[in-house]
Amino acid sequence: MDKLLITGGTTLNGEVRISGAKNAALPILAATLLSETPVSIGNIPHLKDITTTIELLGRMGVHMVLDEKMNMEVDTRTITNYQAPYELVKTMRASILVLGPLLARFGEAYVSLPGGCAIGSRPVDIHIDGLIKMGADISVDGGYILAKAKRLKGCRLVLEQITVTGTENLLMAATLASGTTIIENAAKEPEVSDLAYFLNKMGAKISGIGTDVLTIEGVEKLGVDNLHYEIMPDRIETGTYLIAAAITGGKVRLKDTRPDILDAVLAKLVEAGAEITSGEDWIELDMHGKKPKAVSVRTAPYPAFPTDMQAQFTAMNTVADGVGIITETIFENRYMHIQEMQRMGADIRLESNTAICTGVAKLTGAPVMATDLRASAGLVLAALAADGDTLVDRIYHIDRGYDHIEEKLSQLGATIRRVPC
Repeated sequence: MDKLLITGGTTLNGEVRISGAKNAALPILAATLLSETPVSIGNIPHLKDITTTIELLGRMGVHMVLDEKMNMEVDTRTITNYQAPYELVKTMRASILVLGPLLARFGEAYVSLPGGCAIGSRPVDIHIDGLIKMGADISVDGGYILAKAKRLKGCRLVLEQITVTGTENLLMAATLASGTTIIENAAKEPEVSDLAYFLNKMGAKISGIGTDVLTIEGVEKLGVDNLHYEIMPDRIETGTYLIAAAITGGKVRLKDTRPDILDAVLAKLVEAGAEITSGEDWIELDMHGKKPKAVSVRTAPYPAFPTDMQAQFTAMNTVADGVGIITETIFENRYMHIQEMQRMGADIRLESNTAICTGVAKLTGAPVMATDLRASAGLVLAALAADGDTLVDRIYHIDRGYDHIEEKLSQLGATIRRVPC
């Protein structure tokens, strides 16, 4: 099991290309199960979660070819079974996203329940309840969801809480249902919109994209000859590298990204003292050698401040001027990085779902342990601003969601390398 060894204290400068969005790529790969013709997907990020998804689809009999430019050809005409086994689902909760497509196209699915999650409860009740309302016969036995339906029927679904994967699963299922499905209180995240645009390119009829009410007119089949679709850029990776520059007083230019989906993050970086300039597909941040100012954030569903950027802003606040208050409203257990940052000298007081952080002059390098994907990113950022060496353990978490993070940070001047245990 590898670790990251980071020597802090370097001001980061330079240019980095942003990879495709993990949280768009995973549902889009699941959605290829709906297509009766081969599909080409571009801008696939090089991530552990993508490898897991490829293995999952491969076990079903799906034929896939990935080239050196991270373009993937997916052909689901060779599918032989409709099962998502526990040993894969337990490593990646997004595996639940095959439930809706399998049921809609093939009339059955056998999918493991995801189980626990380090950052809190993320139940799949909304997925199951929605499919039942669409006419599915569903039972849960031995930790597996067994779903069957001759053909799903369109209906009105009012989601009891905003859920990204729940919205995506039901959206995919509705594309092949008979009649019209209306999903209210739908998640509005850009990655949900990217999935919807992809489905429409395959022949689906989805309207209301980007709003909290999605209307889907079911069609008989999906699939378009010679279809190629490019995955959107990763807004969380973008935000993470912007903070890498901010926390070190540096200047970075990020290319192949989208500033229009990062309004809440960019506003907080400006509040922290950063100069932000941007174009259609690039963002530049310049701290002019200054320390950031502490900022207060409250996480909430898109377009508000994303929970997936909370740990990174917490890291920035540890060395910022002033006091920043972070309030986490999405997941009840997403502060496990705080104890590790305290080992590095951070002054953070935790009160229920609120972290009160008083910036210190310097953090000190120390051995730390990653507990989840975004927590690991926060620890890497803290290490960049610390004196001495920091050894980040359990970086398999970061490999799930960051494409060659040590290489990209090295391009910006960081002293970082992967070391074996």
